[in-house]
Amino acid sequence: MHVLATAGHVDHGKSTLVRALTGMEPDRWAQERARGLTIDLGYVWTRLEGTGDVAFVDVPGHRRFIGNMLAGLGPSPAVLLVVAADEGWRAQTEEHLRAVEALRVRHGLLVVTRADLADPGPALAAARERVARGSLAPAARTPGVCVSAVTGQGMDDLRRAITRLCLSLPTPSPEARVRLWVDRAFTVRGSGTVVTGTLEAGRVSVGDTLTLAHGTAAGTAGTTVTVRGLQSLGRDRPEVTAPARVAVNLRGLPVESVARGDALLTAGAWPLTDLLDARLDVPAEELPQHLTLHVGSSAAPVRLRPLAGRAARLSLARPLPLQAADRAILRRPGVEGALTGMVVADVAPPPLERRGEGARRGDRLLHEERLLASASPARRLATEVDRRGRLSRQEARLLGLDADLLGPKTPDTEVVRAGEHLVSRAVWRRWQEELLAAVDERAAAEPLDPLLPLGAARDRVGVPDLAVLETLSAAAGLEVAGGRVGRPGVRPSLGEAQRGLDLVLGRLAREPFAAPEAHELRDLGLGPRQVAAAVATGQLVRIGDDVLLLPRGPALAMSVLAGLPQPFTTSQARQALRTTRRVAVPLLEHLDARGWTRRLDAGHREVVRPARAPGG
Repeated sequence: MHVLATAGHVDHGKSTLVRALTGMEPDRWAQERARGLTIDLGYVWTRLEGTGDVAFVDVPGHRRFIGNMLAGLGPSPAVLLVVAADEGWRAQTEEHLRAVEALRVRHGLLVVTRADLADPGPALAAARERVARGSLAPAARTPGVCVSAVTGQGMDDLRRAITRLCLSLPTPSPEARVRLWVDRAFTVRGSGTVVTGTLEAGRVSVGDTLTLAHGTAAGTAGTTVTVRGLQSLGRDRPEVTAPARVAVNLRGLPVESVARGDALLTAGAWPLTDLLDARLDVPAEELPQHLTLHVGSSAAPVRLRPLAGRAARLSLARPLPLQAADRAILRRPGVEGALTGMVVADVAPPPLERRGEGARRGDRLLHEERLLASASPARRLATEVDRRGRLSRQEARLLGLDADLLGPKTPDTEVVRAGEHLVSRAVWRRWQEELLAAVDERAAAEPLDPLLPLGAARDRVGVPDLAVLETLSAAAGLEVAGGRVGRPGVRPSLGEAQRGLDLVLGRLAREPFAAPEAHELRDLGLGPRQVAAAVATGQLVRIGDDVLLLPRGPALAMSVLAGLPQPFTTSQARQALRTTRRVAVPLLEHLDARGWTRRLDAGHREVVRPARAPGG
């Protein structure tokens, strides 16, 4: 399916034109038909040879209903710009075209109606000249179509032109996240609440769980809703893929809970923001502080803060699901023709707390605009990472970016991939410097425990998670082991206490099971911290709570116990090891725990012999 919107001055025959194309009535309300004036949006469709189903969004032309017109035009990828042959270019034609150009709609068709009432040539020539100056310039280079919906003149030519237009439209990705701007909400007896909108990208299926964003507070997740049923072009569908007009039946949602300007979203895939930075089509200083932002079918009051040149910060009265590169319109309510286009630059802008930060921020946004004018998706992602310092995969998804565009083998040296995060090179270097400084400070301040715990390192440097910290440590040439990080070769140092430890080590070398007692260690200057350092460096091994032996002590004990008659008693083991019960009992329990000995009963153990291979 393809979706086209109409545009043009009031009473120039837009509704009559789509009625003639489709055989359907676009004006839904009795007062519209009675007055011959489109007030709200209308939706009709037809099937054209060569392109399939085509849906039309018929918008009102009267200036009093400009908000309704923008709601219909916003989500549409292409437009039929309608001019009457007998009246030519008029005020609302200009305003509608300005809205089209503000949204940067590039696909369209010029249609001159009422060719039976006047020569359509002058109207077509004037329209072509005006359209050639804006985003619809390609339409000005096409022949355009002159028709009479009353006599049928040119209608076959119009159908062929619409087919060519539809075939030129880009195809959106069916895998993209859904953002369906609601333009109508009503109830159907027996079904409940139904909302309609133009599906610009992605797909919706019966049973899907979506988020209804209706702007309760910035950053909220909105209301979770379930798709009970789907219709498109008047037929029930199990699934609808963009582009399409779609009616969505929502389970368990009262109709008063949803309105035009709300949006159905892929759950967890869109941020809601009430603060954004934008690049405008005119200098920000030329605009008043209070404006209305039109995006999709939504219209939200905003407060504008100029930054620099065409850059501005917008505070929204209600949060909206937006992403960088979204086109939108700013309008002065009540002032005819007072609208300008803008593009969203950042939906999570940094705070501006210091003097001059606003101007610097604006200069950067405008500099990025020039860089991104013809940039690839990967370049746009790299720019976003550089702007923020780092970006997680989920954050990139919320911004409408694909983190995999900068994979591990990316040639872009400005971005570092670390786990689930992309980090700018400048931030990566700063993190390395801060981590090295933290590691060196720890080693200098705590020689007995010189390695920095990973949790403390993460908090000190400000990295998002331990996986990133480990990647950072390796890049900085540091070693990570046992939940700690430090420079290679750095180990606990006992300083003056090393002399006392050497005496203990010499004694154990002569008498392997003559473990020193607590008072002996204190007399040698070995307190709990010094002992812990000796254990951490592998000079001693702790058996039980208070028995210290050489690291090879358990293996030496096994060689002695293996020479005893099996099984043996604790007393026999103590005598063979030439030690005390204080040492023998925890040592035997240690050997039991390692599976080297086995306790048979309260008084006997045996050495566990390795199993012999069959036939051995």
